[in-house]
Amino acid sequence: MAELIGLRNFLDKSYEHSVFDTIAADDNPWYFHMHNRKVVKAKLVENLRYDIRLRWNGKDELIPKIEIKMVYQENLAERVLPLIKKRDKKVEKKNLQPIIRTKSREFIKNKTLYPLMMEKEVVFITLLEGEIVRGIITEFSKFDITVSMKGGVPLTLFRHSLFDARNRKGRCLLKSTQEISRDWKKSDLFSVPSIGA
Repeated sequence: MAELIGLRNFLDKSYEHSVFDTIAADDNPWYFHMHNRKVVKAKLVENLRYDIRLRWNGKDELIPKIEIKMVYQENLAERVLPLIKKRDKKVEKKNLQPIIRTKSREFIKNKTLYPLMMEKEVVFITLLEGEIVRGIITEFSKFDITVSMKGGVPLTLFRHSLFDARNRKGRCLLKSTQEISRDWKKSDLFSVPSIGA
């Protein structure tokens, strides 16, 4: 059976690491984009299993992780905001809320994400409230996907907030679509084990 070269090592190293771990270790505040268009600049003071405790304006608030759509460092705000202005109006009108049930969420397989990352293919990711993010995947985990946007500006999106993902040609990258259309092109990163190995 064919395997993706390097995928297992990558997952062993990165798959269980959440960007929330990185933010919790940072003394600086980050920007948190939540559902219902709420955006706060806050310090993450506690990273729990399903929630995070944020501190802003001198107060702490417990926020369910599923409410967070994307995050970025405080010093990147002026560069990030112009790059995430575009919205899919049809998706926006759906007024979608966070999807609690994991099996009901849209999902991109690791075997899809890894070649996209390694081959630096541009992707267009649409979130549940219609935001469209264009960029190159630089890392991902079980929880999040980091995209390098125009000018190398990093933005981390949460996998639970995905609505759609496509390549430049408009091919849908979601597992649900790929299982039906099966229109992918196998990456050169796939290797076939030799017989008797």
